[in-house]
Amino acid sequence: MLTRLSHTQLLRYAGLFTWAVVGIPLVLNTLYFPVSDAEELVGPAPDMLGATIAYFIFGAAYWLVTRGFGVRRTHWYDILLLGALTISAIAVSKLTGTGLGSILLMVVSGVIPWLMPLWIGVAWLVLQHVALVPVFEGIGGFTPMAAALQAMFYAGYSSFTFITGLVAKQQAQAREDQRRLNSELRATRALLAESSRMSERLRISRELHDLLGHHLTALSLNLEVAGHLTEGRAHDHVKQSHTLAKLLLTDVREAVSEMREERGIDLGVALRTLVEGVPALDVVLNLPEHLQVEDPECAQVLLRCTQEIVTNAVRHAGASHLWLRVELEPGMIRLSARDDGRGSAQAKPGNGLNGMRERLAACGGKVDIITSPGQGFALDIRLPLEVAP
Repeated sequence: MLTRLSHTQLLRYAGLFTWAVVGIPLVLNTLYFPVSDAEELVGPAPDMLGATIAYFIFGAAYWLVTRGFGVRRTHWYDILLLGALTISAIAVSKLTGTGLGSILLMVVSGVIPWLMPLWIGVAWLVLQHVALVPVFEGIGGFTPMAAALQAMFYAGYSSFTFITGLVAKQQAQAREDQRRLNSELRATRALLAESSRMSERLRISRELHDLLGHHLTALSLNLEVAGHLTEGRAHDHVKQSHTLAKLLLTDVREAVSEMREERGIDLGVALRTLVEGVPALDVVLNLPEHLQVEDPECAQVLLRCTQEIVTNAVRHAGASHLWLRVELEPGMIRLSARDDGRGSAQAKPGNGLNGMRERLAACGGKVDIITSPGQGFALDIRLPLEVAP
């Protein structure tokens, strides 16, 4: 069963298991060390009701913050949930007068790398253990120096889970990049296959027209001459052969015409292959039923532009949804893209967008970028080309 779980799911359930195990001492303390016996203990009496509330707040916050681990972007409420995890863990130690909350902070440390950049995460890791120092001071028998050392020890243990979470996140990102690159490779291969198919059909049609058609024309002329030079039954056979040669020549010309008419590249196959299975991004693709492009170069440009749009939505925009619409208009093809990413006050094209503009300009196309903070990115691409009927 464990082999069926992804590494992110294993991390999540491992954290939930640790949280459940920490609850065992809380139950034992409540059953065997009631508050009435608190005067026999060193330090303040434990607040088991408050500790239990904090404990379940931690479990609920952990369940919510780890849903969709590694397959969705971080939202502002995830940071709030992370804060609730840290505060409730510290509250468990404070209210029970034990180090149970420090164990929960180890679980928190494994979550931090998934929700914030590295150096901010390191600062969060340090500060949450600094907050433990006064908690340990409040526990009887701990001097300020001993409390600081105790918090330092737990910080060392939490660093291990922090690094584990960081490595798991990096591996997840590498796996996502690999899946995205595989989709791009399959799309390029599909486009090349379509281009090769079109080129081969064109080559065969030319060979049929130039070679077979030429020879059949010559055969038909010779049979016509032979018909004038023969009589009787021989004349009838020559006339019949002449008729068959003309019919065969007509069939060859019709076949050549059909092969030349079907010159379009099926761009829809390549686009669907490109967007299927994109990790951490829900792509909605709206295409015409038949999307055929005669010019292989223009088809390649449109595919590369779509590829750049998907990459930007995943890497830079932090989007979870992307809407792509391709429309055929008189003399041109139009690609509209919109995501629900963070957006920006002003679009600053990087190498990817500049490369997109250069490719479009080479084919006479253009792109308009529309963005604003919190409204995502929208692109309107127009590419003139001849579309096969």
